[in-house]
Amino acid sequence: MRLFTRNGHDWTKRFPWIVDAALKNRERQFVIDGEAVVLGVDGVSDFNALHSRRHDDEVQLYAFDVLALGGEDLRQLPLSLRKTNLARLLRGRPNGMFVAPFEPGEIGTELFGAACRLGLEGLVSKRRDRRYSSGRTRLRAR
Repeated sequence: MRLFTRNGHDWTKRFPWIVDAALKNRERQFVIDGEAVVLGVDGVSDFNALHSRRHDDEVQLYAFDVLALGGEDLRQLPLSLRKTNLARLLRGRPNGMFVAPFEPGEIGTELFGAACRLGLEGLVSKRRDRRYSSGRTRLRAR
């Protein structure tokens, strides 16, 4: 079980709650794309708490996508199928990991407005019919 940042840094020892949750999963081989978060009392992620290192034992994985499962590469599948696989993988909702909400449909403008009103740090929007691609593109920016 390993946790890597997008820049390739190994943070496995830094976030024990995520590691414990992953090790409790019945599926032994999987790769998840997600973000480490510390949730405040209001349920909103607290970026400053995450980076303060005082709350490393409270950090959870906000899972966006599953890239591999049971030794099979899923990146060529459309997002909608990968989301289905992710929901199945984490259906027991282990403490330390949870599936990011998935809103099908054309709600980007409304969702962006809500994120701004709530003061959220960011959001991820992808087309449900697309295969996985890593990194930021002109269509995907933070």
